[in-house]
Amino acid sequence: MVYSETLFPVRYYETDQMGIVHHSNYIRYFECARNNMMREFGYPIEMCEEDGVTIPIVTVECHYKHPAKMGDDLRVVAMIDEAPLAKLRIRQAVYNQDNVLCVEGQVVLGFLNKATGRPTRCPEKLLVAIESHLNDR
Repeated sequence: MVYSETLFPVRYYETDQMGIVHHSNYIRYFECARNNMMREFGYPIEMCEEDGVTIPIVTVECHYKHPAKMGDDLRVVAMIDEAPLAKLRIRQAVYNQDNVLCVEGQVVLGFLNKATGRPTRCPEKLLVAIESHLNDR
């Protein structure tokens, strides 16, 4: 399994009038963790796009378990269980500072040729990076 963590505090603008993180922000947290994972691989999203491949979201699942609140410190996890071919499935979770699971879900990403907009396989550099980390944890 490939595993990555991103840490950050809940910011005021991410909360509603009750001081609870608005549900839409968890999708942003997922994205931050995925982008951080790709940077850790040494193949950030910008490099992928420079190589002519965009990575659109195909599906997102988000299951809300416990509200994150203003003042919480969050740990956002991204996990890849298998090497991608045409799609990349990333399991994701958000925990608060007490290690309470706030949200869990998954994101499925596709790969498109930037010039044609047509589906393509996972970029070789990304595939190699993922495969080299699959047994790290």
